[in-house]
Amino acid sequence: MLLCLCCVAFACSNEAADAPVIAAAQAKTIAQKITTDSVKPRRYILETARPKNQIKQTFPYDIDLKLANGETINSETALQANGKPTILLFWLTTCYPCRVEMKAIKKVYAQWKQEADFNLVAISTDFPKNYDNFVKQVKDNDWPWQTYNDLNREFKHVLPGGLNGLPQTFILDAAGNVVYHKRKYSSGDEQRLFEKIKAISKT
Repeated sequence: MLLCLCCVAFACSNEAADAPVIAAAQAKTIAQKITTDSVKPRRYILETARPKNQIKQTFPYDIDLKLANGETINSETALQANGKPTILLFWLTTCYPCRVEMKAIKKVYAQWKQEADFNLVAISTDFPKNYDNFVKQVKDNDWPWQTYNDLNREFKHVLPGGLNGLPQTFILDAAGNVVYHKRKYSSGDEQRLFEKIKAISKT
């Protein structure tokens, strides 16, 4: 039986599923224990995100973002508070449905921009180890919108749902309030997303 993937909603789980994420304070203790016990070390990922209470919780936040050219800028500069609704697309380089969604949006993006006035930004939540893959995909796909890497994976601390499972798409109104949130991707979701944008742009 053939499965029609384009008609089924699907999402990627967090790439950290096979590697525990630890805080910097724990790293030294773990390393000492490995040395003492003489056991094969497990693969750990160092958590560099600030605690939630240290991150600005309102748009445009204060989160460091890295471009494919290696430059780092803050979201207060990258995300435009210009009176327009903003689409935030969150993705992973290892996430197939994320790439399908962005491919679908790229096909209609020029038409969208003729019909509505909005901002669109794609933000990768990849760990630093996948940054080279992020750079490659940005260059290979030549997306017509700005694309960043959430350097310290801090957006999970400011958006509803904690970015658990990707892709995830948010629309923020002109005041920076989240007015739409979608998880997973199904064929046709991009058109429903644009209908929301057009409705918000008219208000």
